[in-house]
This record gives sequence, structure tokens and C-alpha cells, in this order.
Amino acid sequence: LEQRRHYIQHNYTLYSLTSDKFPSIPCTFTAWCNSHLRKAGTQIENIEEDFRNGLKLMLLLEVISGERLPRPDKGKMRFHKIANVNKALDFICSKGVKLVSIGAEEIVDGNVKMTLGMIWTIILRFAIQDISVEETSAKEGLLLWCQRKTAPYRNVNVQNFHISWKDGLALCALIHRHRPDLIDYSKLRKDDPIGNLNTAFEVAEKFLDIPKMLDAEDIVNTPKPDEKAIMTYVSCFYHAFAGAEQAETAANRICKVLAVNQENEKLMEEYEKLASELLEWIRRTIPWLENRVAEQTMQAMQQKLEDFRDYRRVHKPPKVQEKCQLEINFNTLQTKLRLSNRPAFMPSEGKMVSDIANAWKGLEQVEKGYEEWLLTEIHRLERLEHLAEKFRQKCSLHESWTSGKEELLVQKDYESASLMEVRALMRKHEAFESDLAAHQDRVEQIAAIAQELNELDFHDSGTINSRCQGICDQWDNLGTLTQKRRDSLERVEKLWETIDQLFLEFAKRAAPFNNWMDGAMEDLQDMFIVHSIEEIQSLITAHDQFKATLPEADKERMATLGIHNEILKIAQTYGIKLVAENPYTVLSIQHINNKWESVKQLVPMRQFAAQSNIIGPWIQTKMEEISHVSIDIAGSLEEQMSSLKQCEQNIVNYKSNIDKLEGDHQLSQEGLIFDNKHTNYTMEHIRVGWEQLLTTIARTINEVENQILTRDAKGISQEQLNEFRASFNHFDRRNGMMDPDDFRACLISMGYDLGEVEFARIMTLVDPNNTSVVTFQAFIDFMTRETAETDTAEQVIASFKILASDKTYITVDELRRELPPEQAEYCISRMTKYIGNDAPPGALDYISFSSALYGESDL
Repeated sequence: LEQRRHYIQHNYTLYSLTSDKFPSIPCTFTAWCNSHLRKAGTQIENIEEDFRNGLKLMLLLEVISGERLPRPDKGKMRFHKIANVNKALDFICSKGVKLVSIGAEEIVDGNVKMTLGMIWTIILRFAIQDISVEETSAKEGLLLWCQRKTAPYRNVNVQNFHISWKDGLALCALIHRHRPDLIDYSKLRKDDPIGNLNTAFEVAEKFLDIPKMLDAEDIVNTPKPDEKAIMTYVSCFYHAFAGAEQAETAANRICKVLAVNQENEKLMEEYEKLASELLEWIRRTIPWLENRVAEQTMQAMQQKLEDFRDYRRVHKPPKVQEKCQLEINFNTLQTKLRLSNRPAFMPSEGKMVSDIANAWKGLEQVEKGYEEWLLTEIHRLERLEHLAEKFRQKCSLHESWTSGKEELLVQKDYESASLMEVRALMRKHEAFESDLAAHQDRVEQIAAIAQELNELDFHDSGTINSRCQGICDQWDNLGTLTQKRRDSLERVEKLWETIDQLFLEFAKRAAPFNNWMDGAMEDLQDMFIVHSIEEIQSLITAHDQFKATLPEADKERMATLGIHNEILKIAQTYGIKLVAENPYTVLSIQHINNKWESVKQLVPMRQFAAQSNIIGPWIQTKMEEISHVSIDIAGSLEEQMSSLKQCEQNIVNYKSNIDKLEGDHQLSQEGLIFDNKHTNYTMEHIRVGWEQLLTTIARTINEVENQILTRDAKGISQEQLNEFRASFNHFDRRNGMMDPDDFRACLISMGYDLGEVEFARIMTLVDPNNTSVVTFQAFIDFMTRETAETDTAEQVIASFKILASDKTYITVDELRRELPPEQAEYCISRMTKYIGNDAPPGALDYISFSSALYGESDL
């Protein structure tokens, strides 16, 4: 029954093909055949005669199928022709086509019905059957394609393949939709069907290489044009325009691939440039830090320290940022290469991230040694300068005190003095001897300091020694002169009977008290050298003890003031006129009071604030917060990014506390305080922690950005990323890393059936450097690679093949015609010359170029 149905349908088809109602069918079929045969350099004139020997029929099938048919028989006998036609019919049947009632004898005999039926069968199989639009095929697919392409055009409503095409507007709309430059659709009129049809036929034949297969007057004058003729002609438009769309798609794919490659190359160049500049800066800086030539003066060493601080504050921080940015750029580049299925970026020799990290580590080691050397040298010079200044102060005080003393001791004023004056001179001399004894300690201190300066190799020891020798010689002379004057006064002491006890007592009290005040002022103005909190506490204790003695000293001052008041009272009571100063001392009560006020004002306070006990734990807390955000799976990546950005802003706002701590640290160093038992944090700890905090927050933000980039590029959902994170966290026992056994267990828990060979292959992907650990980024890259699809070299080769019209090479003109100018010139500059005899001069090899995009190359 099925064969009978096909037989009846086929006979009806044969009848309709030769019906007088459709005289255009043979012409249409003839034009269709010639549109293909001319590719082989031939054509037919009479469709019922030119296929009788089977040769052109076999040639037609080879052209439209792209396959080789068996060798035809060359003879001209009837059985040769039947054999050739049978070879053609067998080929048609091999393509799944059932030929009913069509035999080779009928074709050889020139049976028009059978010949046209066979051609229609070929058209259906090779021109219409492969048309597919939204899972429809053949006639329905072609009709749907026409409807979609002509939908926006006025006066066009394609519902079939006969009367919908009579006015010619549908054909013009198809051409205008794809090539608006060929037809001005706005000038077409529905009441001019013949003009519209001829316009479409002429434009299609001239510009689209579609031969004229129909006659405009036959279509217009026929109530219902032949459906098969219309379908045959319209299918040519489908194939012509579908190829152009395919070429456009291929060009877009190539542009996308080339754009990715160009961007990656730019990132590689930027990395190389930034790495070179940073390594060059490190190379220039290390010799400067290794220069340990000490200066002789404190000012010069202070300048070295200031230069070093300027390096720390101004020059180094931008380089720290550059180093961090370099690592971020490297990670981003590697992520983009993995996402685009490119090989990993391998920097030039000596410019790996590890090389830069090692160079940076060496820089910091040299920097630490330089700082320690600077502080040690400054400490030594500080000690020397302190001793020298102390020597000069004591010498100035002593020289000020001894000024005029020699002249006073050699005077012989007692020879002409009265008894009262002689006794006064004796008492004055006794006061001087007391004062002289009090100054003995200062002279000994001056000599001891000079000796220490010589032992420490002070650069100006010659001046120190000369001054010390002068003071010692003068001191010996004072002692000799003092003894001589006492002897002289004692010789005349019996001549003097009256002495003013009150002046004498005042002088005896005022001189030691004044000397005590001089010593107190000297101590209060002294430059203390401390290196630890214990020493500071010791100084504070000593200072407290000194303050405790002030009330007793004030009593002594009041007692001295009482003597002075008693003198005034006696003088006033007995009417004594005091025309001269106290003969036993040059000190006045005003001098004592003024010096007492000066002593009370000279109370230096030195403090050292240990802010590090607050800043150190804060840095640790922020590090823990960043770690918690990076492993948190409760929110989306965007929420993690928001939390990290907020955390980064808090860190930036906290920078002022670090700067203040640096200032406190500088003040402590200037005070030569190097040890603090009240905190476990040193400034170096704080600096390292701060730099690690800045690097960690920047690196964590970069990792989340790369995860977002991976998710968006690979089409991975947030739920999948959360599932990956949860699985990784469950088996993570090494703070962000898994060992191979945990990684295997993780894969098995996610449904992987792993053998030893397969697991070894996966380990080479996630751990190419054989570190025996799997990071979260490597885990994410593996899982996204398993669940997403990326461009491949084969896809790019196929796209180039379309642009090259199935040739194994491509020309410069084709590249410039199909690709945008920038991508076309990029391909031309990098494609190698095609090697083969079948190519024109200048042909390029797109296959090796496409393979190089996804393999090891110099691109």
C-alpha cells in the first residue's frame, strides 16, 4: 500500500511537471541545473536531451553534493548511456531518496515526465531538504524563513509558494532585507508586478549569481504559479543569503578570539614592563642600602637617617603598591588566559612573581640591616656628642666660676683694711675655700669626661685635651693662691676682733645652697641617655626623689632669707647704714630667689607612648575578618566584594593611626629608647603586619573579582560556586589548601568516579608545579573547566575555512573583506605564508595560526 501511495503521488508529480498549465517548469529546472553546472565549466540547452547519456547528470550530482561518483562509461552505445544514468540514480538512492517509476531507460529515451521528475527529486534532496528553521525542514522550513525575512515589509504576506509571489514584492523584500544597497524598496509599487519581478530577476542574476529561472509574464498571467518552480528559485536565495550570514558569524567569532588574544598580549607587555621597572628600582636601591661608611658628625649621620626615613615614607610605599598591583595583574592575566582556553603566561627569565618576591625579600633584609647600622652609629655619636656637650657645659660653668678668682686671691687689700674689714676678708676667704672645695667634684668630672672622650676616639679630642689641661693647671694655681692668701690673713687675724656674725652665717648658708642649686640646674638640664623602660622608670624614681627634697631645700632658702631679714632688722633697729654688700659673699637674696624659681621651672618630662598594644591586635582582627569573608558561602560574590570593599575603606581610614605610631616611634628613637617590655610589638612587626594586611585585602578582592569573571564567562551560577566553596571548605584542613588525599575525597563526594590514571591527569591540571597542594583558585578553575564550554582551535579553524570558501588557505583580500581593519591587519602580520602549489602568491596559512592561538607560540 505504501509503495502504491508513492506510485500514485509520483505519477501526479510527473503529470504536474509536464502539464501545459506550467510551461515555466522546464525552463526553471534548466536554469537551476545550469547554475550548478557552470561551476564545472559547462551547461545544458535542452533538459530532455542533454541528460540522456548520463554524463552531465553525473557531473551535476558531483557539483551539488561535493562527492565523487564512479567513473562514467565513455562509450556512446545505448547500454553505456543506461549504465551512466543508473550510476546517477544509484547515487540519488544512496542519499535516502526513493525513486518510484523512474528508470534509466526512460531518461535515456528522453521521457520528459521522467526527466523532470528526476530533476525535481534532486532539487528536493539537495536544495530544499537540508533547509532547517526552528526544527522544521524542507518546504515548511523554507516558507518559515521567507515569512521571517519579509515580515517587516509592507504589502508582503508570504503564505505559500504560488500566489504570494505573483506581485514580485516578496522577492524584492528578500533581496532588500539582506542587500538594501541593491533595491530601493520604497519606490516599488504593488500594481507593477511584472516590473517588480523583472527587477528582482535582474538584480539576483547580476549581483547574487542567481540565474533567471522564471518568466515574469508567466507568473503574472497564471492564476496559480507553479509551486515547484517558485520553491526552486526561492531556495537559491536561501542558500545565497545563508552563506553570507554564516560568513558573518564566522568573522565575528574570529574577531572575538583575536580581540581576546590582543588584550592578553597587552597585559603581558604591561606585566613585563612593570616587572622590569620594579626589579631595576630594587637593583639601584640595594647598593645604596649596603653603603655602611660612617660619618664623623652627628649632623651628617642624622641626614643619613632622614634620607632613610624619606625613602621609607616617600619612595618605598609606591613600590609596595606596584608590587601588589603586579601580582594582581599576573593573577588576572592567568585567569583570563584560562577562561579563553589559552596556555598560561610564562614571564621572561628572572621576571616571575617568585623572582620579584625574592628580590623584594633581599631588599627588605638589606633595609633592616641598614636601619640597625644607622641607629647603632647614631647611638655612638649621640654618646660622644652628649659627653662633649656635657664637658663643654661643665667647663663653661667652671671657667665662669674661676673667672677673676686668681686676681682676687693675689690682692693685698687686707694690708690697708681696718680690723673689721680684715675679719671680713678672713671670713670671705673661708667662704671662698668652702666654695672651692665644692667645685673639686666638677673638676674631677671634667677630667673623667675628657679621658672617656679620648678612649672613644672623639674626632675633636685635641680641643678637649687642651681645654682640660688649662682647667687643671688653673685649678692647681687656685689651690696654691688660696693657701697663700689664708696664710696672709691668719697672720693678721689677731689684729681683727670684730666680725659681723650675721654676714658670715649668711655667706656660709648661701654659698652651699647656691652651689646645690647650680648642681640641680645642671642635672635638670642634662641630656639623659636611656635605652629601656627600666631606665626610664629609674629616671622617674630619681626625679620623684629629687622633688621630695624640694621642701627641705625651701626651708634652707627660708633660713637664709631669715638671716638676711635679721641683718636688715638689726641695721634698722640700731640705725646701721649698709653702704656695701655682704663682705663675705657676692650672693644676694634676690639672686637666690631668682635661681630658686629657675630650679622649680626646670623639670623635664619624657614619656613614651606604646600605641602598638592597640594597633597590633586591630591588624590581626582585620586579617581574620578578611579570611572569614573569603570563605563565607552565605552570600553572593557581589556581597563578598561589598564586604571586602568596606573592609578596605576601613583599613585606608586607619592609616592615620599608623602614621601617628610612626611619629611616636621616631620620637622614641630620637630619645634613644630601643626596648619596651610593656608590649610584644615592635615597629617592624607593625610595618610588616600593615603591609601584609594591605596585600591580603588587595589579593582577596582580586580573587573574588576573578571568581566573578569566571562565573560570568563560564555561565556558572551562584549556587554552583557556593556548592564548590562548601565542598572545598569541608575538606580544607590547611587554611585555604587541600592535599591530594583530601582533594580526591572532595571529588568523590561530588560524584566523580576516579581511577589512579584519571586522578593523576586531574592533578597535573590543578597542581602543574607538583607542590602537593590544591588551592581554591585551582579548584574553581578545574570545576568551571568541567562544567563550561570554551572556544577551541578546531572551532576557529572551521570559522576561517568558511571565510576562505572551504580552501585550506586564505588570501589577504579575503581577510580585509571579511574582518574589521584592526583584526585583519593583526592576522596578516602574524599568519605564515601558505606552503602548497594550489595557492596563489601571498596566500596565508590560517590553520597553523589558529593552532598557535591555543598552544605554545611566540604570539
